[in-house]
Amino acid sequence: MKNSATALLAGLGLSLSLSTAALAEGMTIGVSWSNFQEERWKTDEAAIKAQIEADGNTYISADAQSSAAKQLTDVESLIAQGADALIILSQDASAIEPAVEMAVNEGIPVIGYDRLIENPNAFYLTFDNKEVGRLQAQAVYDVQPEGNYVFIKGSSADPNADFLFEGQMEVLQEAIDSGDITNVGEAYTDSWLPANAQRNMEQFLTANNNEVDAVVASNDGTAGGAIAALSAQGLAGSVPVSGQDGDHAALNRIALGTQTVSVWKDARELGRAAAQIANELAEGAAMEDIENAEKWSDGPNGVEMTAVFLKPVPITRDNLDVVIDAGWVSQDVVCQGVEPGSVDVCE
Repeated sequence: MKNSATALLAGLGLSLSLSTAALAEGMTIGVSWSNFQEERWKTDEAAIKAQIEADGNTYISADAQSSAAKQLTDVESLIAQGADALIILSQDASAIEPAVEMAVNEGIPVIGYDRLIENPNAFYLTFDNKEVGRLQAQAVYDVQPEGNYVFIKGSSADPNADFLFEGQMEVLQEAIDSGDITNVGEAYTDSWLPANAQRNMEQFLTANNNEVDAVVASNDGTAGGAIAALSAQGLAGSVPVSGQDGDHAALNRIALGTQTVSVWKDARELGRAAAQIANELAEGAAMEDIENAEKWSDGPNGVEMTAVFLKPVPITRDNLDVVIDAGWVSQDVVCQGVEPGSVDVCE
């Protein structure tokens, strides 16, 4: 049965609002999380759970605690608990494949949530990650159009890390080719952990005698690690640093001047969309019938996927009011420790 779906383009990004009146109640939606070590995922979970329960369905979940092996058994457990649809934030895009196949063989729809699972039977829901990379690089380039750049990438097990880097290079490659920018350090960050990002940044600073002019970090966690390393050398605030996710700590760093940009992906919109799409698919809707779904095949292996992409928004010192006005974060959190008069939103 095909259910009605309505798409709204609301304010800062694309918000999927699928009619729930005709959807069957009593479904069980299982969510497999890679970890809860970053602030970001708690926000996503709250949105997913709220929408699932608003639809009259049941939320069940498991936390893989950054273990690809545990995530496999987590998905098995969610299936055993009667999940009618699965939302998976993969720890490792390749390692999760047997679990996806298990679900597909059981007739259980799967949504690859925010991270690509390159399987044609999995629906892909995320923000446009190449665009995120472009926005990160542009914000840093606008501040520092030349000099020594360091690239703190995401996890090598997550295709998003490469999508982000590809977007960053679309902006910066010409300046690199001309010699205006020199890539003096580039490394993946195992499991996206800030501590690993900090260690990489420390090594790049040592190798370059602290002569680093800009850091393109791929999310707010890795940005925080890089900034910790810069701070230890007295460089925090003088070197532009990018991030993404709109983590509260990162937004405060932007107000303080130690981080340049956080590309905000409103996790509340993404979470709501995931729950609504899971409900639609569990009800029997075809993937291509989901509103705003498109065919996409830009993954590493060129597999044709059905996907929905939401729109990210870069947040800098100039538009911190956007996240405050949206109720994403309070002014007190953004402005903690900020010198009065130094930032408009903190006056």
